[in-house]
Amino acid sequence: MRICFVSETWSPDINGVAHTLGHLSRELDARNITLQLVRPRPDNGRRAEGIEDELQVSGFHLPGYKAVKLGLPAGRALARLWRDSRPDAVYIATEGPLGWSALRQARRMGLPVASGFHTNFDHYAGDYGFAWLKRPVTAVLRHFHNRTGATLVPTATQVRALSAQGFDNVQVMSRGIDANHFSPEKRDPELRRTWGVGENQPVALHVGRLASEKNLDLLVESVQAMQEVQPDLVTVIVGDGPLRESLQQRLPEAVFTGFINRESLARHYASADIFIFPSCSETYGNVVAEAMASSLGVVAFDHAAASELITSGRQGLTAKVGDQKGFIDHAVSLCQHPASYGQLGRQARQRVASNGWDRIADDFLRILLSLQETPDDASHAYRL
Repeated sequence: MRICFVSETWSPDINGVAHTLGHLSRELDARNITLQLVRPRPDNGRRAEGIEDELQVSGFHLPGYKAVKLGLPAGRALARLWRDSRPDAVYIATEGPLGWSALRQARRMGLPVASGFHTNFDHYAGDYGFAWLKRPVTAVLRHFHNRTGATLVPTATQVRALSAQGFDNVQVMSRGIDANHFSPEKRDPELRRTWGVGENQPVALHVGRLASEKNLDLLVESVQAMQEVQPDLVTVIVGDGPLRESLQQRLPEAVFTGFINRESLARHYASADIFIFPSCSETYGNVVAEAMASSLGVVAFDHAAASELITSGRQGLTAKVGDQKGFIDHAVSLCQHPASYGQLGRQARQRVASNGWDRIADDFLRILLSLQETPDDASHAYRL
């Protein structure tokens, strides 16, 4: 079986799309499935590991958001690639110009296509001061995804939300967690010492891109409120982005690490105690599952991954979306009770430890096979 990924982002980019595609590609490669990749040419020009056929196309960085690179339309190049090495299915992960180009060409050639709804662009429009664009952006996304055989989203809640907006054939492809990599066993006393904390001193952690869509004003308010009742609390913020400088000014005592590698990230999770995640812009939020696997007490909104994985009071504490006071109250309460965040963390790990990426890859394959011309063809095309 040959599967083609079309995406504007790929490892080593640090975002949810690249994270998901990286895990999927490794699982599919382990099943001896041939992988193609179509993406914008990376700045370093390197080819992706584990990919048999890779087409790199011209692209451009999004103005004001250098971390995002969009691919230009490449219909002719795609036609040549797919005539020479015709894929059994195409998965379009991003809805930029390259994704539209791939969708048009795949339909011309009669290739089964699934798409991923990985990013809430309509939400981002509001976060960046263009709320008036929400409805037209949703209409464009709906038109794109409804021309594919299936739109894959990470939660049942999002299936219902998109279906109510007129999106067709929306199906769940959840997200996995590597519970061997993200583990409380990686707690590192030496790392904690570099933060200036002892073994019993509480550490609050935030992991994510430092940008407007991440609701970082609430992060600042929560940390300040926690420090009022727990003065020895230390805050560690992992990630980078356009708001880093202003956050450092507002939280001068916090530890800012910038982007770190995957091994270091696991040690940072395990060496903290509480995970504070105020964002509601994610379609999933892999960092929530990573924190849970690392046995942290999580404070989040009842949204995306937290909605799927946490029963408030059992595996973490969640507030209703929009209830900022409730969110802060949860954070303030939790930081004062080590026994509580310890118990929540243990139960959180139990909740996610069995959610491996092998099962997610099986679900992904089943969906792609269902897009073949007939059910009989799909049942014999590839056996899991």
